[in-house]
Order: sequence, then C-alpha cells, then structure tokens
Amino acid sequence: MSCDLVWYVSYGSNMNAARLGCYLHGGCPPGARFSYPGARDHTPPRADAAVMLPGQLYFAGVSTVWGGGMGFYDPDAEGPTPGRGYLISVEQFADIARQEMHRRPVAGSALEAAVRSGVPDGRYTVGPGRYQTLVRVGQRDGVAMLTFTAPGHLGDADLNQPTPSYLRMLAEGLSQAHGWSQQRCQRYFARCGADALVA
Repeated sequence: MSCDLVWYVSYGSNMNAARLGCYLHGGCPPGARFSYPGARDHTPPRADAAVMLPGQLYFAGVSTVWGGGMGFYDPDAEGPTPGRGYLISVEQFADIARQEMHRRPVAGSALEAAVRSGVPDGRYTVGPGRYQTLVRVGQRDGVAMLTFTAPGHLGDADLNQPTPSYLRMLAEGLSQAHGWSQQRCQRYFARCGADALVA
C-alpha cells in the first residue's frame, strides 16, 4: 500500500462522515459556528473502518465551534475508546489537522513532514494548543494510524460539559461506524463525564 496514505482515526465529531466532509470540501457543519476552507485535495477517503483504541475520551475547554467542552483523547487513561479510521492521503491528514488547529492548509509544513514520516516516536507536538499533538495509535494493513489531541492528560484537564449538538454529531458518527443506538451512545458519553443528553 502507498506510503503516501495514512489512517486518520477520529474519536470525536469527525466520526460523522458529513462532518469530516467539511474538512475535505469546505463548509459549516450543522449546529456549528464556524465554516472551514477545506483541504487542498477533495478526494473522499479510500476506505473507513470502525476501530477501538486504548485510552479514554474526555471533554474539556470551551469550543469556539460548538460551545461547551471539546472531545479529547488520553491514550494513557483507562479505555477503551471507539473511533473511526479513514484511509486518506498524508496531505489530507495534514490539512484536516491544520484546520482543527485553526490554521489554513498549506504545502510543505513541518506538520505534513511529521505525518509523512509516520510519527515514528509515537507523538509529535506542533504547539501547546488544542488538537496540536499528533499521536500514533497503531497501524492497519501496514499503514500508520494517527489522531490528534491536546498535549496534556485527562488528570490535568479543565473538564467541561459538551453541548447536546456536539454530542449528537458524535452519536451519529458512532452509529455510522459501530452501529450503536442512541441509548448506548448516551451511556458511553456518561462514562466519559458528559451529563448532557444527545439532542
């Protein structure tokens, strides 16, 4: 398989294929407050797969897109965490990550170079902000599986409740990837500290 491909593993709202599409094609997700420029390459993912990761989802900070807490992933906390892997190009992964960091996609960034290397040390930090730490979470069919999260850990986080509209995006993604019911999603979110109901 081409070394120009990577599995982007989402554990948050990008599990929803339509939400991910806003990062590839541009646009504003339903219920969000922000529109995205899109990636340089609009090609759909070559494949997608339901995955289970070690570690835990938690909600912290304040989202400028959704309001309320944002979903982050601590690979060292007790899990597991359901996710969805998308087989995309290295360029597309770098563009998605930069948009999560509120940066515009550009060619030749240090972030893209790190992704192209497969993040061999397991972690690459672009900066101190949210979603600015790339984490290698394994490999699938010989291709690196990467995600991004906050640089800290669950125990150090300023926890905050997510909004129902944000949880709805996550729930739709879990239903698409894992076939979960809304009730199962609700139980999972409660285990991760969310009190809000899925809208």
